[in-house]
Amino acid sequence: MIGVMGAGAFGTALAVSLAAKGPVVLAARTEAQAEEIRRAGEVARLPGVTLPEAVQVGAGVAALAGCDIILLAVPTQKLRAMLMDAGGVFDAKTLVATCKGVEQGSQKSPSQVIAEVCPEAMVAVLTGPSFAADIARGLPTALTLACADRAAGKALQEALSVAHLRLYRSEDVTGAELGGALKNIIAIACGAAVGAGLGESARAALMTRGYAEMARMAEAMGARAETLAGLSGFGDLALTCTSEQSRNLRYGLALGRGEPFDSGVTVEGAASAPAVVARAEALGIEMPITRVVVGLVSGQLRVAGAMDMLLSRPLKEEKC
Repeated sequence: MIGVMGAGAFGTALAVSLAAKGPVVLAARTEAQAEEIRRAGEVARLPGVTLPEAVQVGAGVAALAGCDIILLAVPTQKLRAMLMDAGGVFDAKTLVATCKGVEQGSQKSPSQVIAEVCPEAMVAVLTGPSFAADIARGLPTALTLACADRAAGKALQEALSVAHLRLYRSEDVTGAELGGALKNIIAIACGAAVGAGLGESARAALMTRGYAEMARMAEAMGARAETLAGLSGFGDLALTCTSEQSRNLRYGLALGRGEPFDSGVTVEGAASAPAVVARAEALGIEMPITRVVVGLVSGQLRVAGAMDMLLSRPLKEEKC
């Protein structure tokens, strides 16, 4: 059986989608949350999406004890604590990370955190250009399923694919995760530029040079260039930087406009940016846009000053 840990918008959307293939366990954080979902027949963050009968709503990791494949739809910064509290429930399971980001402090990706805390588990990553509402409503979506074990990856591809959700397999877990983490940071920069009234040309420039930063870090960390050019890299970057369904873009828009942003909304790019800068410094990589986003998020920079920093950099040949 397939289980989903995390009854937020994305976890619920995956559960709804996968219910077309059979029973799915959707685990909310607490029994109170689970009971509210059962009563309403839907999740508040996905209004209008009725849960199919095949979706069994439970509470906590204990609800997933009978599942062989578990999708982890929790924020990157909360992943380690959730895994450590799971006891032995996740031992020898197939764990699929759907979160995107870099853990603060350790500078580790979600798959690395899982492997560290649950060394007996088979680890995979599901990532790419997607919004929860699209998946839940059965709109065509394509994602990258990355697993270092080819045979396990093929089995997962079969298990998690449904008619409207097409999964492309990859063995480049590092590249797939980097694309998902770094594009969120670039989306914040794009949102800040547009929110400050700097125009669509500025957005295009930030997306393009942001992609160059993504490619530089990927190369330095041993990822494949074609992975960054695919769904989990370029595809996700294009979607996240251009649609206001993106929380990271909306957060950037608020920064650019000088408006408050809902603190209850998870913004993975804001949480990951400092860890990415620290990793880039250790690798000797230039990532000026990411560094500027750290300044914006911390309040040490305003958009005008951030753009001045980027535009005053030495002139150079266009290459990654």
